[in-house]
Amino acid sequence: MDKQLIINTNPAETRVALLEKERLAELFIERRRERGLVGNIYLGTVMRVLPGMQAAFINIGVDRTAFLYGGDVLDPDTLREQKLESGKGLEDLSPEELKERNYKQRKPIEKLLREGQQIVVQVAKEPLGTKGARVTMFLSVPGRYLVMMPDFTHIGISRRIDDPEQRQNLTALIKEIKPDTVGVIVRTAAAQVDPVLLQKDLKFLLKIWRLVEATRRRAASPALLYRDLDLILKTTRDLYADDVDKIVIDDATAFEELKRFLIATIPGAAKKLELYQDPTPIFDVYGVEMDIGKALSSRIELPSGGYLIIDQTEALTSFDVNTGKYVGQASAQDTILKTNLEAVSKVVSQLRLRNIGGIIVIDLIDMERPEDKERVYIALQEELKVDKARTNVLRISELGLVQMTRKRTSESLERQLMEPCPCCEGRGHIRSTETEAYDLLREIRRHTLQTGLKAITVKVRDDIRHWIEVEERELFQNLVREFQLKVEFKPTELTTKALQQAPYEVESN
Repeated sequence: MDKQLIINTNPAETRVALLEKERLAELFIERRRERGLVGNIYLGTVMRVLPGMQAAFINIGVDRTAFLYGGDVLDPDTLREQKLESGKGLEDLSPEELKERNYKQRKPIEKLLREGQQIVVQVAKEPLGTKGARVTMFLSVPGRYLVMMPDFTHIGISRRIDDPEQRQNLTALIKEIKPDTVGVIVRTAAAQVDPVLLQKDLKFLLKIWRLVEATRRRAASPALLYRDLDLILKTTRDLYADDVDKIVIDDATAFEELKRFLIATIPGAAKKLELYQDPTPIFDVYGVEMDIGKALSSRIELPSGGYLIIDQTEALTSFDVNTGKYVGQASAQDTILKTNLEAVSKVVSQLRLRNIGGIIVIDLIDMERPEDKERVYIALQEELKVDKARTNVLRISELGLVQMTRKRTSESLERQLMEPCPCCEGRGHIRSTETEAYDLLREIRRHTLQTGLKAITVKVRDDIRHWIEVEERELFQNLVREFQLKVEFKPTELTTKALQQAPYEVESN
């Protein structure tokens, strides 16, 4: 698969686009006013412990207190037992499985934390909506090839490395080079690299952790102990692979910084780095701006003529699959199967591009043949292999629904770039002209009864005035006669057309 990393940066905003076959696959945005917190390590203070929720609120020195779930609290006694068990079944446990193991054995949160206590935590999820950041006491420091976990001693291998012999060789190698006091997870990028690079990566991570510990000893809570890499370096570190053809960036200073980073961490990657210097905006040249516009639409077209309708809410995102104008050339079942296969491919691409997380429901077109359902389910699983976010997918239900979850660590693209409509309050619909007209007539009646005044001036939109004077003229005249009113309509600046107009116009003098 041809891949390109296109980076647009200025003092106010940084955007990193991953292109696959010249189409936007993933987009990362960081604004100077809202720099990301995920990966940062803080010395925080426990503000409140909630036994009923098995959670706590932690002051880490940002606008909103962070949320610490009971399953993310490190129990020293359980940790000690796990360290004694090192080498006895812990090697292939992921950080999530280690937390699950810790959660089952740990004490209640009120016996582990107390108000005013200082603890070291790491941000696992960005603040979402009105919620503060979610933090964990399971610390990890990621590198290009390895992730170092200072509180564990186990060795974990990425599940994307599925060759048993390769997994065994990597485990043996890490056992030789890592200290007994830390745990290490081998990332997918380490599968075929020189062992010297793994040793170099681990040495760098251990150096970072020593700096964190030194800062911790002299810091007063709340304090930032470690800030993760900025967006450009972090996304390049995590997204770069051998199939990336080039990395293009449009800022000279950022270019030099990224070049030094690539030379130090990823052999050969610096040769693919290019500085973009043309006056035309880089995202325009590579078609990214157009793809971003499409990514904010609620309707996504499918290749054969079907389409998806995407509806995002606070807790759930739904994908509704429709055949649209596609009628097929064979049987109805074949038409439905082809539409559903196209749909699951497009759903996964939209999950990645829009950074959609949480609960996801895909409403497929009903399939009668069990083999068709199985084929669509397998196709969905295959498409998800390219998605780095952790997912959990249930089989297609009797109602033709796919229920799944996708790990969310930051706001979706929609929430980053859009805000709720002040007219419809984010519901996606506004009150009809007819409804507003009847409400106005009721308000005129209410106002007359309360004030006793007979002369009334009403500032109203043209469409509402037209409805009252034309469509409901008789009803309006009855109201005027009943109260002997003199009603004067005046235009208001607000019109429904104004809501559809562009927020700005750029013209030459």
